[in-house]
Amino acid sequence: MRAVVTETLGRVDVRDDVEPIEVGPDQVKVRMRASGVCRTDLSATNGVWPTRLPVVLGHEGAGELVEVGEQVKGMAVGDRVILANLRGCGHCFFCVRGQNFLCGHEDQKGAATHNFLVGGVPSFGMVSLGAWAEEVVLPATNVVPFVGDDVPWEIASLVNCAVMTGVGAVISSAKLEPGSTAVIIGAGGVGAAAIQGARLAGASTIVVVDPIESKFEKMRSFGATHAVTPDGLDALKEKLTHGRGFDYAFEFVGRDNTIRAAWDATRIGGSVILSGIGSPEKPSPLSLYEMTMDGKTVKGSVGGSVVPLRDYPIYLDLWRTGQLDLEGLVTEKITLDDAPSALDALDSGRDVLRQVILFD
Repeated sequence: MRAVVTETLGRVDVRDDVEPIEVGPDQVKVRMRASGVCRTDLSATNGVWPTRLPVVLGHEGAGELVEVGEQVKGMAVGDRVILANLRGCGHCFFCVRGQNFLCGHEDQKGAATHNFLVGGVPSFGMVSLGAWAEEVVLPATNVVPFVGDDVPWEIASLVNCAVMTGVGAVISSAKLEPGSTAVIIGAGGVGAAAIQGARLAGASTIVVVDPIESKFEKMRSFGATHAVTPDGLDALKEKLTHGRGFDYAFEFVGRDNTIRAAWDATRIGGSVILSGIGSPEKPSPLSLYEMTMDGKTVKGSVGGSVVPLRDYPIYLDLWRTGQLDLEGLVTEKITLDDAPSALDALDSGRDVLRQVILFD
């Protein structure tokens, strides 16, 4: 079958000699129907995101079950599913404490197994998924079935990253209080979802920060009350908060300067939510003194702190009732062959939210 593969950092190939592993008793085979292109996919190709190689790229997607292992309960061939790398095992230290999004973090390196053969060589799926393949074999705990032929594949495909990371950061990680003020740094697909999450949570002021001004009109349609380039943030903070700062800042870029900007934009005693994936070698731009004396809460948001079995159906219902605009996140529908150029578009800073690969 065909899949998008990185064997060495800096190179992306569409291969036709890829095979999924055989389905085990507790696994399922998913025929992919749609998969989003995220900046984290780009980070997996250049080493920013630590990734085992060779790797089949892609982590955001939806498809249908074409084979189900004999020990899998509650699923059947033909079921529509969303991929879910953060669903968790259900019985480890973190899962039983409601932190399924941290499942496996203690022993990630030792627990990893391959789920593809690329040219006969055992290969990994990105974040144990590998959504940019025509078919993928996964543990049953890595998918969430959903009901409803009314949900287009491209809409369902966005849930496992853009929607859960953005909306979840606001509602599940920060638990933003109604009437609060928020600043969102980064106007990609995740930032656009976070704007909608802040609107749903009842934020009174929602400021989005991005260097690409052509994105601003779209961000306002999602619910942003203000949009500004990075060099204008300080002046807008002075105007809107009398210099005090915003109650919440959400950072979706993962660079030291944007983390610094999120901290500086937040009022004393406010909350800084970090969701952008930075390099593990980069030190924090914050000093120990200010971290203590400013009394701010700094929280990492892993995948929006979601509970997939609970939250994914909620997100789809919010879409059905018009409260989440997911069609608006889709910038372009592409094919598997277009995946390398889609990554180039992200790397060049083009005005894109989500390019979505359609497999049919």
